[in-house]
Amino acid sequence: MNRPRAEVGDQVKDTTGQGAIVTDIKAGTTWVLRPVYGGNFTTRWETDDPDTLTVIRRRADRISDP
Repeated sequence: MNRPRAEVGDQVKDTTGQGAIVTDIKAGTTWVLRPVYGGNFTTRWETDDPDTLTVIRRRADRISDP
């Protein structure tokens, strides 16, 4: 089963179950994540396996219905 791949601005859940927002995709190989809530400007982590991210809400949905 193919799930949609996360894009910048999407809310996702990683393999640990932590919620995150995709903030950047570097060279199409590394997805940069930040916490949905809390944390600070420097709280970030990365994954090079975007297929492990589960999309919870697309960016467009988050904008239209915050």
